[in-house]
Amino acid sequence: MNINTCWFSACVALSLCAPAAGPLTGAEGPYHFLKEIPVGGDGGWDYLSVDAAGRRLYVSHGAVVIVIDIDKDAVVGAIADTPGVHGLAVASELGRGFTSNGRENKAGIVDLQTLKTLARVETGENPDGMLYEPGRQEVYMFNGRGKSATVFEATSGRVVATIPLSGKPEFAACDPLAGRVYDNIEDKSEVAVIEAKTHAVVATWPVAPGEEPSGMAIDLAHHRLFVGCGNKTMVMRDSDGGRVVASVPIGEGVDANAFDPGTQLAFASCGSGTVTIARETSPDALAVVQILATEPRARTMALDPRTHKIYLASARFEPQPAAVEGAPRQRPKMIPGSFKILVYGMD
Repeated sequence: MNINTCWFSACVALSLCAPAAGPLTGAEGPYHFLKEIPVGGDGGWDYLSVDAAGRRLYVSHGAVVIVIDIDKDAVVGAIADTPGVHGLAVASELGRGFTSNGRENKAGIVDLQTLKTLARVETGENPDGMLYEPGRQEVYMFNGRGKSATVFEATSGRVVATIPLSGKPEFAACDPLAGRVYDNIEDKSEVAVIEAKTHAVVATWPVAPGEEPSGMAIDLAHHRLFVGCGNKTMVMRDSDGGRVVASVPIGEGVDANAFDPGTQLAFASCGSGTVTIARETSPDALAVVQILATEPRARTMALDPRTHKIYLASARFEPQPAAVEGAPRQRPKMIPGSFKILVYGMD
């Protein structure tokens, strides 16, 4: 989730980098449930991404991407024919989005006005995470089983590089001014640092005390990365030199991270049914200010930096199937039509 917020962060970092006035109030802090947006349909979900300029939320769901108007809190359309889609990266200034279609090993180039796919780009095996890098107007598709990144021009779709990675890539972030792209390598417990100009991995940083990193967000003003890790830890590190400067405990089953430059708050959404909210009190200090209760399995998330609302995907599930001796434990089935988006905020 959020993997493709690089462009928004670059636009708002200078105007929204002042800390919010007044402290939060701990576990009973100001973030609370506002509403749910019914979506329905069948199938699972993965990344959520917010287009703050276009006022839309894009949510992968089954074989489509659901489009939600975040001013009206209503579904307004869908991007179809995206087999095995994981999510969509937004390029607001180009009026385009880029889907990672894992099942067909391709990326889709989408017109965000018509919601039609204009072209497809061949990628590595199982493109999963995705990112739009505005400095060079390039798109990165991080290939899960391919252990690589496919880079192509956002305007033409021309592939310009295939970057080998040391393991399975997850969420990514970028700093256009520094000319860097950062990506979590989940099975190696490290962050790969890619130079945008040369498309080369120039460093790998261990995430200790974290392990198995998943979510990633960036504070461009203070050069800080927030990495959500599978051992219930969120790490804050220097995005220039890689030094880990702080860490805080989070819930179990983290997926996404987000950072709000307007409030200096970092978020970690977890499958245990919580979002840990921590404040960057200084470039070297991070403090938990609220444990927000959400819903079990609501682990993917996106942030709207304009309203400071966060959005999480969720659904209702049948009871856990009884265990059968000698057989793998089965997951409970999602109740058809129960898919929804949960909205939390401070208003």
